[in-house]
Amino acid sequence: MNRLRTRFASVAALALAMPMLLANGYDDVDPRIGTGGEGHTFPGAVAPFGMVQLSPDTDTGCEIRECYGHAAGYRYDDPTIQGFSQTHFSGAGHSDLGDFLVMPAAGDTVPLEPGDPKQPGSGYRSRFSHADEVAQPGYYAVTLTDPGVRAEMTAGTRVGVHRYTFGADKAAHLLLDLRSSLYNYPGKILWSSLRMRPDGTVTGSRTTRGWAAGRQLYFAMRFSAPVKSHAFVSTEKDVKYKGFQAPGRGSDALAERSGQALVGRLDFGNLDAPLEVKVAISSVDEAGAIANLDSESGGFDAVRSATRGAWEKALSAVEIDAPAPMRRNLYTALYHTLIAPSVAGDVDGRYRGPDNAVHRADGFTFRSTFSLWDTFRAEHPLLTLVAPEQANSDMVRSLIASRKASPDGILPVWQFHGRETWTMIGYHAVPVIADAYMKGIGGFDANEALDAMVASATYAPYGGLGDYQKLGYVAIDREPEAASKTVEYAYDDWTIARMAEKLGRTDVAKRFYARAGNWRNSFDPKTGFVRARKSDGAFRTPFDPTAINYGSDYTEGNAWQYSWFVPQDQAALFRALGGDAKTVAKLDAMFEYDNSKLDYSHAEDIAGLIGQYIHGNEPSHHVAYLYAHAGQPWRTQARLKQIVDSQYKPTPDGLSGNDDLGQMSAWLMFTGLGFYPVTPGSLEYVIGRPFVDRAALNLPNGKRFTVVTKGLSNANLYVGNVLLNGKPLPRTYLRHDEIMAGGELRFVMQATPNRSWGKAASARPYSMSTAKR
Repeated sequence: MNRLRTRFASVAALALAMPMLLANGYDDVDPRIGTGGEGHTFPGAVAPFGMVQLSPDTDTGCEIRECYGHAAGYRYDDPTIQGFSQTHFSGAGHSDLGDFLVMPAAGDTVPLEPGDPKQPGSGYRSRFSHADEVAQPGYYAVTLTDPGVRAEMTAGTRVGVHRYTFGADKAAHLLLDLRSSLYNYPGKILWSSLRMRPDGTVTGSRTTRGWAAGRQLYFAMRFSAPVKSHAFVSTEKDVKYKGFQAPGRGSDALAERSGQALVGRLDFGNLDAPLEVKVAISSVDEAGAIANLDSESGGFDAVRSATRGAWEKALSAVEIDAPAPMRRNLYTALYHTLIAPSVAGDVDGRYRGPDNAVHRADGFTFRSTFSLWDTFRAEHPLLTLVAPEQANSDMVRSLIASRKASPDGILPVWQFHGRETWTMIGYHAVPVIADAYMKGIGGFDANEALDAMVASATYAPYGGLGDYQKLGYVAIDREPEAASKTVEYAYDDWTIARMAEKLGRTDVAKRFYARAGNWRNSFDPKTGFVRARKSDGAFRTPFDPTAINYGSDYTEGNAWQYSWFVPQDQAALFRALGGDAKTVAKLDAMFEYDNSKLDYSHAEDIAGLIGQYIHGNEPSHHVAYLYAHAGQPWRTQARLKQIVDSQYKPTPDGLSGNDDLGQMSAWLMFTGLGFYPVTPGSLEYVIGRPFVDRAALNLPNGKRFTVVTKGLSNANLYVGNVLLNGKPLPRTYLRHDEIMAGGELRFVMQATPNRSWGKAASARPYSMSTAKR
């Protein structure tokens, strides 16, 4: 782990006298949190929202289910490193990327195969020790034991830079393996190419049929020392995919080779200085990769310094004073939320869209890697507070641009490198756009955005939407995961209505407010659960609210989790459940459920269980806050303490489930501050309880919103009093405009519950059926 540079004595003394918190949090970030267990994060180098994610891969030869634990390429408990590739996902529940793997070799013999990790020396992979690792925002280093090479990584917005220090007595070589990929299998690499250009630049490409079919990616690579000799080798056997037509290639090369299984060997001889390797990528072409390579000047130290400055600035959006473990958890969480959606357009504005054609962004930077089913909940709402406003505008404009280029005419579902994967459910680009618009983020045509949202919500071939529009629910006998889809569509529809209402498009608003009530069509009053219905109107039987099976009634969950997903109208759901007391009893039953006789080992994403609450996956993330909707926020406070203590640690296995491109981290970031966006689009945050002594949001508008906690301790679980700008706050929610105006939110903690605060109906957070419009 990175050593925490403690400054407690001086900071504590100054904090008493100064209203400003001093540290920017850079030294408190540990990128190795989540690299063990099921966090699926990577420890390597990336700039804020950077296009290149340069990180070690410890195992790329896994297939299908075995790849799940290596979704980010690196797993903390692996003993060897296969190499360093240029692209990775941070915390995804599916593996892909791992493009253009580079590995140093030393001496006279240069193996071209990675070898068996159980047999040291059988290939080019190497053993390593965590004691030799350094992981910081924008920087990673490790000593490769077998070749005796110190490897360092840094990255700018569109470039990555490797630095390898070889022993002076051994010849230096690099392996460039275009066969290697995460979630690898025979035939995944449809085509690849390598070219040695006259100026010593190596360029190339590959097309893959992985998670996103037909993804094209190009690279350009330069070196601080001349390449003395090289070999581009094809190791093709029976992996040809005859249905693929190779892209055209140029002839400006000293040597080039193409095929489906290429590895390059680059020889540098004996070196008296470290070898630097600067790399850029492009989804467009090699010329785009070269332009990206030229867009950021300087060598390793210059790029590292610039990226450190960028991270210090990004992390300074939140200032945190908390006990050291929590401070490390929170700053690492903030770091993880600022990795994606990442830059996916070239420096000249070109990018490859979902139609596989090249487009040019006009006045914005195209971004991709949208894990929307996960990130609409808290990740994107957090970015509206902590990321520059233009970044949020870029993301919305990228979503709209993708819809224009989509062959289906709808917004992205789960997109990376501009390519659609059709993974997960819902049309959750819709709440991301609506929430941004409702919060005043501009830079895009709001009416065009609303048209795109409506198009996504009315595209009958997608996910049972034809039945949903006709029947008011998704029919399980014609579409899997119908119960989940019905309630998620209803929420998305509500956000369309909210945006349409603000735009004055009353016909659209009326239509989608009506659709927002469709959750009722899947609610079974006899069992008190959301259930799947058949096209004839009957609920599907048999019914077991604890059953979790992929492709069944629910998406990565069961009736216990999904029956609470009515964020737009929790008050109506609670009435359907029989009122506040019965709702609270059911919430308690969820958290206290005895799972001892249940086996969820077949379900990869079911982790972090507290009864039937599953924190390691997103459908549960808002549930602990629902006690506030029932007038008992003190129960929320106790549950949050239970969740934070059991689900987050400042260790490699410190995330109970996939970080999912920042959603797990965003949940902790909001919860640490004391409030959470249960219903993005409502312009409200439900108040929970803080886990910091003091924190400050340095907002994009130049204002400063401070959270102060008095009496924070393990014994003081409960909020005794809440003051906003010195005045008692009688309600259990904050409004977005109150945060953006700046000011102070003060919590006074105590050991016993305050059962009167937030009890009144007027004190409770937004619900559609009780709100005044």
